[in-house]
Amino acid sequence: MGLTFTVLGSGSTGNATIVSNGDKMVLVDAGLSMKRLDELMREQGVAGHQLDALFVTHEHSDHIKGLGAFARKYELPIFANVGTWGGMERHVGTIAPEKRVIMETGEMLSFGTMEVRSFPISHDAAEPVGYTFVDNGEKLSLATDLGYMSDKVRREIIDSDVLVLESNHDTEMLRMGRYPWNIKRRILSDIGHLSNVAAGEALCELLTDRTKRVYLAHLSLDHNLMDLAMLTVRNVLEDNGIFFKNDENPLRATYHDRPTAWDEVRRK
Repeated sequence: MGLTFTVLGSGSTGNATIVSNGDKMVLVDAGLSMKRLDELMREQGVAGHQLDALFVTHEHSDHIKGLGAFARKYELPIFANVGTWGGMERHVGTIAPEKRVIMETGEMLSFGTMEVRSFPISHDAAEPVGYTFVDNGEKLSLATDLGYMSDKVRREIIDSDVLVLESNHDTEMLRMGRYPWNIKRRILSDIGHLSNVAAGEALCELLTDRTKRVYLAHLSLDHNLMDLAMLTVRNVLEDNGIFFKNDENPLRATYHDRPTAWDEVRRK
């Protein structure tokens, strides 16, 4: 069957993504309430009891809000590194020892034919990571909450068939927005979030002949718009000599209030 996925929700209000290869199915982050996760999964034709594991990128609430309750309800093992376990310990409630799995940063695990590998990212969390999924030569990468696109992250996610990449904010909207300056400074820093321009600049080095689609993710509700993110990223690409016909444009949207359609990684 190959890799398929759906982004259940993306943004400051909550993040969760399902990845499946037809045999195994996993959830990356559970940043929405248990009730909402169940609702979104039903919309996508799946249920929590079909999941095999839950992976965590980092301990911020928009990534772990429903984690404890959801994992307990469906008796799911939770995979996270030592730093993330320490950061989220008091927020997720009691987790049975056999369901607490340490996945070291950079480690690769196999779920049937699907390989899952974590990689370090720059964010203001204890030990944040992104994930790549590989199955039968197909590669899906999830990279959000990036302060900047490091060489390490670039090496991990380049040549992805499909990439879910942060395009968090428009810099001018953020600068003019209602947040206090200390929060703006954090978002703009190397441990904050990628701007639309930074996402476009990163894609100039990440897009290869293998790349089929890029989902722009983790957009700020206060300081971004999907149409603006798409336009800005495309303008940066075109400024660097990368042009797409409308019917070939690889950029896709994610949503804070509804899931993306199931997508097959191998589909061109």
